Amino acid sequence: MTAHFPQETTPRLTANRVLAGASLGHFTNDLLQSLLLASYPVFRGGFDLSFAQLGLMTFCYQITASLLQPVVGAVTDRRPMPFALPMAMVVSFSGLVVLAFAGSYAALLVGCVMLGCGSSIFHPEAARVARLASQGSFGMAQSYFQLGGNAGSAVGPLVVAAVILPHGQQAIAWFAPVAAAGVILLAAIARWAHGRPAPASRRRAGAAPVAPVHVKRGIAILLALMFSKFFYMASFSSYYVFYLAHRFGMGEGEAQMGLFVFLAAVALGTILGGKLSDRLGTRAVIAISFWGALPFALALPYAGLWLTMGLAVTVGFLMASAFPAIVVHAQALMPGRVGMVSGLFFGLAFGMGGLGAALLGVAADHVGIETVYAVCAFLPLFGLLIPLLPTSPE
Repeated sequence: MTAHFPQETTPRLTANRVLAGASLGHFTNDLLQSLLLASYPVFRGGFDLSFAQLGLMTFCYQITASLLQPVVGAVTDRRPMPFALPMAMVVSFSGLVVLAFAGSYAALLVGCVMLGCGSSIFHPEAARVARLASQGSFGMAQSYFQLGGNAGSAVGPLVVAAVILPHGQQAIAWFAPVAAAGVILLAAIARWAHGRPAPASRRRAGAAPVAPVHVKRGIAILLALMFSKFFYMASFSSYYVFYLAHRFGMGEGEAQMGLFVFLAAVALGTILGGKLSDRLGTRAVIAISFWGALPFALALPYAGLWLTMGLAVTVGFLMASAFPAIVVHAQALMPGRVGMVSGLFFGLAFGMGGLGAALLGVAADHVGIETVYAVCAFLPLFGLLIPLLPTSPE
């Protein structure tokens, strides 16, 4: 039986349910996607992979999404396609099936590319639907939408530790019921979103449109901030388990729990960042995120075990709070291009994560994982660009 969202007499209730559904769909999508990164210890042991080969897997997965997402977003700005959402879930799970039964490194790369394609279809259109259901609270809607994705990514390591590590690579295919539930949910959301007009901008009274030259400068600065944020986050999402194991001798299960705690902090930072951006403004939240994270990031490579985990949680929380603010700020600078902007920035998030994972993997093979973390600690310094960021007109 197919789920549906009834057309209520109270539009706010319906919109809130749709927003919750979009967040749950994002949770399901990113849970399935996160099984790839969290299963790296399984792949590394089964195929005797180097850090560089793991980095190439991440690169194939995330660069596919980064290149396609802006294209998908630009297309859906002109012709919304909400029914692409359940199709995206099908493509992602197909990639997981390939990973589950892969017998060679080449097959692993094919599965990574399929996952990237599913993500590229999902994120721009899902972000547009979340804005449709925002009722004008764009930062809050973006944060709740991203919370679902971050929560799914955080649960991934727990699932891997509980299911895939004990039972092996083919256990990845056991998540077919989760994918099927996601398809049903996203089909219901697509029916609600079909034919709905975009919400009006909440441009401040008297606020003039941003001049094109300032729009270009603002987008360039936001892209630079995205580069530093996701390059740094790639060091945690792809290699934090190995860092804890190498530096402190933690076992795989304990290290996966450390990754879960870090990703849970990222999820909390995302929801707080979205709420604060509606109250304080997006530029203020971006500044707090980068400037606040810098001292903790610089201290992390020199701390003991428990302090390292505490500093990682703090850095993850603060850096994650910037993402909803960055996306909403960019959407305000380019009104009417929600899909393209969402695709560009979600795509860049994947692309920078993939490029970062690939380069950091090569660096870790040559200079060691601890040196990689010491160098990455300086990436929040990109926050020095924030004073040059044009003020949002919303």
